[in-house]
Amino acid sequence: MNWDQIQGNWKEMTGNVKAKWGELTDDEIAEVNGDREALEGKIQAKYGKTKEEAKKEVDDFVNAN
Repeated sequence: MNWDQIQGNWKEMTGNVKAKWGELTDDEIAEVNGDREALEGKIQAKYGKTKEEAKKEVDDFVNAN
């Protein structure tokens, strides 16, 4: 799956996002609304990750789905 597919199915993917990054609130996930950079930013802020670490986690998430 690629990010365009995830973005297009964002409402269906929110459960998977919540399972992967459980500290993100439903409101934060709703704010992301399929925007990859926004998701990476939320992961950085919530988990104290670097930009590169957050990007890799999202890459791994895309490849797993």
